[in-house]
Amino acid sequence: MNPSYCVTLRDVQEAQGRIQGLVHTTPVMTCSSLDALTSRKLFFKCELLQKTGSFKIRGALNAVKSLPSGTCNAVVTHSSGNHGQALALAAKIMGIPAHVVVPTTAAKCKKSAILGYGAFIVDCEPTDESRIEVAARTVQKTGGVLIHPNQDPAVIAGQGTIGLEVIQQVPGLEALVIPVGGGGMLAGIAVAVKAIKPEVKIFAAEPLNADDCYRSKMKGVLTPNPQPPITIADGVKTSIGPNTWPVIRDLVDDVFVVTEEEIKSATRLIWERMKLLVEPTAGLGLAAILSRRFQEKAGDIHNIGVVLCGGNVDLSSMGWLIEPSMNSS
Repeated sequence: MNPSYCVTLRDVQEAQGRIQGLVHTTPVMTCSSLDALTSRKLFFKCELLQKTGSFKIRGALNAVKSLPSGTCNAVVTHSSGNHGQALALAAKIMGIPAHVVVPTTAAKCKKSAILGYGAFIVDCEPTDESRIEVAARTVQKTGGVLIHPNQDPAVIAGQGTIGLEVIQQVPGLEALVIPVGGGGMLAGIAVAVKAIKPEVKIFAAEPLNADDCYRSKMKGVLTPNPQPPITIADGVKTSIGPNTWPVIRDLVDDVFVVTEEEIKSATRLIWERMKLLVEPTAGLGLAAILSRRFQEKAGDIHNIGVVLCGGNVDLSSMGWLIEPSMNSS
């Protein structure tokens, strides 16, 4: 394993032991109609059924439990919602306050959940710069410890436990398709899976409107989004960063970008065919598999894992589901 990576297989394995009993081993589900549609065998890793409704609790709990005992007055993070919820619950479990910096554009349901877990919300503008600046001020004000949502090594290691689980659950796995925003989940899973089963392909899926990971891979240089992306997949609006980039650069086999319409269509398919209420970000994996470029490049890869990363759907923003003809009635 490249020594420049911020996490190792051992870190992921230690994280698995640290959070065992505090998180769910989420199920892997299949769907014959989606198999027929894609001409492949798909295995859906259901992180929407995880505590707090997303995979984020894995990294948050590992990070909080890794803090030296008795040395932390509070924890601070910035998050569009899912990591904020996860850190709020992790801090509650460990009995320490949590302060979550949240963009003003974040889904109401995610803000409500953060408050419901007992954390304090600090508003910021919907830019990476504002998130970082407000979080730094909050750390100074509270004396808390910053736990970055996707660049903290303990968070990355915690997310990597998904990989340890899925290769046990699907022995014949040939590839994994993983949504990517900041890259914590993608990097953690890639480190774990490639160390144990290097033949398994690791594919990333991201919106065309937030394609920094794709552009970084194509250029060979970390290339953040130039401005705040506009995408229905609100969980992946952040760019990959300095800790996740080296892993993605070396261990991720390809990145597939999809349009907003492809994300919506794939999300609806999961709802309708699997009866799973995933958030649009979780539709990225299926959208990528259905894309023409994936069909052309994936070749004879048959057994594919798809990470359904979360199910925190903002029910107040479901207007895109209504057909135009219904709006006009």
